[in-house]
This record gives sequence, structure tokens and C-alpha cells, in this order.
Amino acid sequence: MKKRLLALFAAVAVTASLVGCGGAGAAGGASADMKVAMITDYGDITDQSFNQSTYEACKAFGDANGVDFTYYKPEGDSDAERVAMIDKAIADGYNVVVMPGYAFAGAIKETAETYPDVKFVALDVSEYDLEGDGSDFNNKTFDNVFSAVYQEELPGYMAGYAAVKMGYTKLGFLGGMAVPAVIRYGYGFVQGADAAAAETGATVEVNYAYGNQFYGDSDITAAMDTWYQGGTEIVFACGGGIFTSAAEAASKTGGKVIGVDVDQKATIDGSYGEGMTITSAMKGLQATVNTLLTAIKDGQWDQYKGQIQNLGLVSAEDMSKNYVGLAESTVWNDTFKEADYKALVADMVNGKVTVSNDSSAEEPSATNITVNFQGNIK
Repeated sequence: MKKRLLALFAAVAVTASLVGCGGAGAAGGASADMKVAMITDYGDITDQSFNQSTYEACKAFGDANGVDFTYYKPEGDSDAERVAMIDKAIADGYNVVVMPGYAFAGAIKETAETYPDVKFVALDVSEYDLEGDGSDFNNKTFDNVFSAVYQEELPGYMAGYAAVKMGYTKLGFLGGMAVPAVIRYGYGFVQGADAAAAETGATVEVNYAYGNQFYGDSDITAAMDTWYQGGTEIVFACGGGIFTSAAEAASKTGGKVIGVDVDQKATIDGSYGEGMTITSAMKGLQATVNTLLTAIKDGQWDQYKGQIQNLGLVSAEDMSKNYVGLAESTVWNDTFKEADYKALVADMVNGKVTVSNDSSAEEPSATNITVNFQGNIK
């Protein structure tokens, strides 16, 4: 407690010098007054996941715009340790704090009101995460916070559509826990596979289950062994580290995997076999960071503060501007080329293809394919 109070007093003094005299907290917000700190959720900036993608985006922005940037890694995986690093960053003079992942919900609730002149940018921290204890995000307490969440059903759809178009007919969806984001990924995946099957006339079957946890283990690997050895060709592994069970099982049969959230090709292929990952259904963390930091630099923070925005597709032409999509490392083939993917994105942006985000049904449904819903593995 004493350590936290000392950090708070130091941070208030620094914030006053930066903001009270028309610095970064003023409406103009010149880049010279910006100091950006990223806090990792506890992992490293080389995790090939949320931390690394966020770090690389922040660093690229800082280098391109002459903005001071650094990162802090908590000493432990807890709200208290993440709060301690937020306190330290602000005490060190950083007035924009970027936080990747739902694990920051507790730290945001503890620090946002303490530092009203600091701008907090959260990635993938949902209203569901923030209001778990009955809190109301849309009030003065969170007026200095922006959080981006993502329309997971869209990249899920793209992944399912691409898999069937590439010629895979025995698919699997392995979710982590059946929380809304994971469900949207899965139901989107089924919708995409269903649409592609309707176009190609292929007979497609999808095994669908949740591990009921966000990490792989021997029980889940055993279930994946049953899938792959029973003919499943490719599994969309969706939920933290649960991909390890899918990849371990796939390595025994030459099966394939679809990654999630970030481009997981290097992580999965590097550990389980080159060529295993055909694509990843991604959230555009880098596009989000660039948009928000640019807005702060240009004095447009008021357009974002106090909001949770549900981000998706914004461009039919420039894939880099979109907040969801398939990975650049996607292994295109003769039946589904990159041009076909871009045409699909254009159809989604223009409303020709629509994807339901309804996650209320107990299990996914389809018209043209068979879905074998197996509930929770554990």
C-alpha cells in the first residue's frame, strides 16, 4: 500500500506538470507532449500475440512521429501488478497508456478515475469484462478510457469460407470458454463454411466443441486426436493457448490449424511443423493502435474517449485499414487466391455478404453443412 501511495503522489505531480499547463492533456495534444507507455498483460513483447503486436504498433508510431515510447512488464499476473506498472508509467511522465487484452479490466477500473488527465487505450477489453461486477462503463469514471472490441464473427466467417474454398471438407472448431467473443468467432466460422459449401456444392462436416478453458492439456489433446484421426483435416483453434492441443494432435496426422486473434503461423509452425497453419482469423491491433494514437496526436481524442467501439471492416480496397481480417501469411491456393479473399472482403464491406453476430443460440446452426456440436470437452 505504501509503495502504491508513493507512486500515486509522484504520478499526480508529473501529470500536473504535463497537463495543467496545457500539455498533452490540452485539446491540441501536440506529438511533442505525448509520451506513450504500453503495459504488457504479464507476458513478453516477443509472445507473437497481443503483447508483441501492440508493442510493434506503438513503437512504429513513436518512431514515425517522434513520440517517446516505452513499455512496462508487470512482475506478476495480477491486477495489482498491472496497476503497479500503470502507476510507474505515469510517475515516469507517460500520459498515454496502451493496454492489450481483457486482463486489464480490473486495472482500468482501479486507475482510470485516479488519473483523469491520462489517456487510457485498451484493446479487446469489452463491456462484458468491465461490467462483471456491476460497473457502468458509460459514466464519468471512464471518461478518459477508450476500448476497442472486435466483430469476431467477421474474421471467423472469412476463415470458414476460405477453408472450404481451399478444398477442406472435414473441419473442426475448438473454442476456449464459451464467452461471447469465442462464440462469435465460432458461429461466424460455421456461417462462412456454410456459404462456401453452398457455392461449391461440397459435402462439409464441422466438429464443434469448447475446451472450457483457455489452454490446452492432455484431455483436450486426446479429443483432438479423435477428431484428426477420424478424418478432420483442419481445426480453427480459438481461445488463448488452447491451440497447443489442436496443433499437437495435428502434428500426428499431417493436419492443419487456423490461428486466432493475431498471425499465429510463426508460433504454431515453429513448434509443431512447418506449413501447419494455413491462416489466422485476426483482430487488427496494429490498425487500432495507429488510429487511436494518431487521433491523440492530432487533438481528436474527444471523438473516442469514454467509448467502447466494436470495430470491423472499413475498407473494401485497403486491407491494412480494416480492424479484422485474415493474416498476410495465409497460404493461398488455386481455388482460393488472395484476389478471392479481397473480393470477399469487398462484398462484406458493401453489404452483399452479411454475417450474423447473434451468439444467443446454444449451438451453431447451418443449412448446407453438418455441424456435430459436442459442447464442452471438460
